[in-house]
Amino acid sequence: MNYEFFIAKKIIRSKSYKSSISSPIIKIGVTAIAIGIIVMLVSIATGVGLKKKIIEKAVAFNGHITITNFDSNDSDESQFPILLDSSLYPNYSSNKGVKHIQAVASKFGVIRTAQTFEGIVFKGVDENYDWKAISDYILRGRVPDFEFSFSKEVVVSKYLADRLDLDLEDQFEMYFSKSDIQKIPYLRKFIIVGIYESGFHEIDEKLILGDLAHLRFINKWSRDQVGSYELFIDDFDNLEFLTEAIYENIPSNLNATSIKNRYQSVFEWIEIFDNNTSGIIFIMLLVAGINMITTLLVIILEKTRLIGILKALGCNNWSIRKIFVYNALYLVLRGLIIGNVIGLFILIVQQRFKIIKFPNPEQYYMSYIPVDLNINAFLFLNLGTFMACFVMLIIPSIIISNITPVRAIKFE
Repeated sequence: MNYEFFIAKKIIRSKSYKSSISSPIIKIGVTAIAIGIIVMLVSIATGVGLKKKIIEKAVAFNGHITITNFDSNDSDESQFPILLDSSLYPNYSSNKGVKHIQAVASKFGVIRTAQTFEGIVFKGVDENYDWKAISDYILRGRVPDFEFSFSKEVVVSKYLADRLDLDLEDQFEMYFSKSDIQKIPYLRKFIIVGIYESGFHEIDEKLILGDLAHLRFINKWSRDQVGSYELFIDDFDNLEFLTEAIYENIPSNLNATSIKNRYQSVFEWIEIFDNNTSGIIFIMLLVAGINMITTLLVIILEKTRLIGILKALGCNNWSIRKIFVYNALYLVLRGLIIGNVIGLFILIVQQRFKIIKFPNPEQYYMSYIPVDLNINAFLFLNLGTFMACFVMLIIPSIIISNITPVRAIKFE
């Protein structure tokens, strides 16, 4: 054990040190570190949690990447079909990182009940549709059974069910327009077997899911024609790369777009949220560092006579500086431990019981504040805070070099 660490430990354990004039300042410094790490932990865990949940919801109902006909516009209706390509569907293996592909189509329609009516988008899916992706958002009921062609079973949103005064096992009529506006619209009857709630108002207010066979019949498509493909990937960080790679591998008449392009405003808002989190971390580190600098200066001032004695005994400036930096880092470590215990307790309770709710759920696409506990982010934050405080403590310790032994020993 080096003697600098030994002396620092003796100073920390001494009773006079705990009841000294600097004791309140030390407590304030430790408290600042603890509060700082709590705020940073909560900011990162809730920020990342919110980001992941929003992305999960958007992807669950749309896929990461959509392949459509180049002639298609930006509307929700599949106007121009694409042929089922054996190299694409039902197994897509041209690019690594794609875990699932599904064929879908959509069409505008009107639901009519005895009391009211509502314009919606009917999304047709087949037996290869990944219902597991939206299973977390199904509040009641089950997914449709496509064992028989032209299944009448559909899943509707809670928003639409409430507006239309419908519930599980209720039947309703839906009208689809024909290409010739003079002709009578197609009439289809459906039965509700599931009710979902995504939290995305853009989805909940208009989307119902049912059998793709209905849209093929209405649009006069063959069994080898679909509206678009939805692809799910393994790693969201590779979204842009895979979108570009898929675009290069598909036929020239097809286009590939990512979920970021479909919900540009949402992802722009997420980026702003990330910047705010970074700003909070920077401010908390700055406040904690300044508090520890003040604490270290007070400790040095209080131990001026000790510094003089150590210099008189032959200790160099760097060795004495190490004693006080060790002392301050102990306080930093103490603050980190206290802050982590409290911060993790708050986050675990929120993750498990969802106590804290959003005042305006529609603005955040969910009712409660989500939490993402990532061990790597936790370790990086603690290590980063410790190192940042260490660097900031080195600078004020330079004052020790200006203390002379004679004046320091006489210091009262």
